[in-house]
Amino acid sequence: MIEEFLLGVIATASITAGLFFLRFWKSTRDSFFLAFAISFIIEGLNRISLIFINQPNEAHPLTYIVRLFSFLLILVAIVRKNYGSSR
Repeated sequence: MIEEFLLGVIATASITAGLFFLRFWKSTRDSFFLAFAISFIIEGLNRISLIFINQPNEAHPLTYIVRLFSFLLILVAIVRKNYGSSR
């Protein structure tokens, strides 16, 4: 029962962070903030999906593939922001 509670807390924090980045994206229209928002929301939804599984196992490969995609999205946003074409 405590695992579900903690997964819910982490999911809530991730989605909240994603919504903050989405708000920053709306005001600046910078794709950097959009990538962070999408990444945090994906991570939050990934944690929520673990709540509904009978035997939650964070070592499952699908969980890590989703996390890898999320972190690669952040990495691409950082690289694009630093080395992208300046306008």
